[in-house]
Amino acid sequence: MTDLSAPDAAPVARPVWLKRLTSRAVVAPLAAVVVFLALWEALVRINNWPNYVMASPSDLPAAYARYWQLFLVMGWQTLWRTVVGLVLAVVVGIAIGMVMGFSRTMRDALYPLLVGFNAIPKATVVPIVALLFVGMHDFNTVLIAFMISFFPIAVSVSIGLSTLEPEYRDILRSLGASRTAIFWKIALPKTLPEFFGALKVAVTLAFIGTNLMEIVSPHGRGLGALFDSAKTNSDYPLMFAVLIALAALGILLYYVVVALEKTFAGWAERDHH
Repeated sequence: MTDLSAPDAAPVARPVWLKRLTSRAVVAPLAAVVVFLALWEALVRINNWPNYVMASPSDLPAAYARYWQLFLVMGWQTLWRTVVGLVLAVVVGIAIGMVMGFSRTMRDALYPLLVGFNAIPKATVVPIVALLFVGMHDFNTVLIAFMISFFPIAVSVSIGLSTLEPEYRDILRSLGASRTAIFWKIALPKTLPEFFGALKVAVTLAFIGTNLMEIVSPHGRGLGALFDSAKTNSDYPLMFAVLIALAALGILLYYVVVALEKTFAGWAERDHH
C-alpha cells in the first residue's frame, strides 16, 4: 500500500557546468550572434548580392576549411602581438596615470600632450613607424598596438586617483599610514572599476593597431596581412572570414578582461534585472 504521507522526491540539482552553459550571460550573447548572422544572410539573399560584392555567412565555412592552417598561424601571430602591446599599454598607462593622479602639476602638464597625441590618426603614424624600423615587423606591430591603447588606461587611472576622497587619506595619515599603504588600501581598490572599464576599450583599440600595421607594412604577417592578400586577389569570402576571425579574437580577449574584473573588482558589480 502506497504511503501518501511520504514527501515528494527532492528535485535533482543541475550540475554547475550545465547551469553556467544555460545562464543568461552565455545564452544572451550567443542568441545575439545568431540573430546578427541570420540578418546578414537575409540581407545578402534579399538583394541577390554575389559573393564578390558581399559575402554571406554561408560562404565563410568554405573559406575556413580551405585556409584553416593560415588562420591558425596568422591568428596566433596577431593575437600574441596584440596581447604584448596591450600588456605594455597597461604597465605604461598605469604608471602615467599614477603620476597624473597623485600630482596636479603633472596632470596639468601631461594631459594636453596625451590628448594631442591621441588625436593624431594612428593610420598616419603606421607608415612612419614602418619606415623608421624597417624589417622589425614584430616590434613595429607591438609598438602600434601599445600606442593606440594606452591612452584610455592612463586617463582612467588618473581620474580614479585624482577623485580619491581626501578625508580617507587624512584619516589614514593621522593613523600613521604610509603613502604606499594608502595606495594599496584605498587608492588602488577605488581605481579598479575605472581601470577595467578602460581595459575593455583598450582591447579593441590594440587589435586595431595590430591590424593597421599588418596591412600597411610590406613585411606584414598576421590576419591583417591575410586580409590584404584576400583583397588583392578579390577573394571576398576570405576577406569576411578574416574579419569574423578578428572579431572572435577580440571577443575572446574581452571576456578574459571580464573574468579578471570579476576576480579583482567583483565587489563593484551591480546586478541589474
